[in-house]
Amino acid sequence: MVYNRENKTVNKDTQYGGKYLNFLYNNFLGRLILKIVISPVFSKINGKYNKMAISKNKIKKFIEKYNIDINEYEEKEYKSFNDFFIRKKKQIHYDKNKNSFIAPADSKLMVYKITDDLKIKIKQSVYTLEELILDKIDLEQYKNGNCLIFRLSMDDYHRYCFIDDGTIEKVREIKGKLHTVSSISDKHKVYSQNTRICNYMITNNFEKIIFIEVGALLVGKINNYNKKQFSKGEEKGYFELGGSTIVILTNSKLKIDDDIIEYSNKGIETKVKYGEKIGELEC
Repeated sequence: MVYNRENKTVNKDTQYGGKYLNFLYNNFLGRLILKIVISPVFSKINGKYNKMAISKNKIKKFIEKYNIDINEYEEKEYKSFNDFFIRKKKQIHYDKNKNSFIAPADSKLMVYKITDDLKIKIKQSVYTLEELILDKIDLEQYKNGNCLIFRLSMDDYHRYCFIDDGTIEKVREIKGKLHTVSSISDKHKVYSQNTRICNYMITNNFEKIIFIEVGALLVGKINNYNKKQFSKGEEKGYFELGGSTIVILTNSKLKIDDDIIEYSNKGIETKVKYGEKIGELEC
């Protein structure tokens, strides 16, 4: 279920390829096939097909199924389905108030508290911060902070931005699997198993944050621009074909908007837009 902030309604989210995912995760034969499907090699093969001209045939049906307003995007002739998938918007808007914490992408957001022993309970699994980042760094500053999970579904805009001005201290890439990030994979600790890129950032207004791009089922590639210095609202990169996720870890000084917390506590995601205010610095 997803809460829409614009019209204050809660609606069922349509899962792309839902019946196939159900077969892969909840059927004995499907689980045997799943071992192949979640491998990065399979996703690369799928990605290569969707970069071929023949894949353009999928574009029209996709636009109609997900009611995508193509007028929001740059006018161009798409060479493949992947070329369409990474399309760019004509205009990007973001909240410029320095105290506003913005969403990095069009996505569905859930917020979880980081406990004082640096653990996070995400649905049916408990993660430690070390499991997420696989790094021996000082994590004390994240005690009682926030774990923000932005889930991008297939119909979302797959480009994402920096949430503040700042610099990147270090980038760590972790090779892994590519499980779906939908609720059907709850039995798997996907955020500590999937391929991901951890960015250690020092931001001007929100101190240190960890910004993690997580690959998911059928993601061909995570594309980062590898900028050391960045500005709020500036495009950071994009995901090629597939559903994907961004996880952001912050300290306790960030206050997430009340409606997002209310629905997160009910286990309901909130639909957010690239650059939209989702919280603010607590003075």
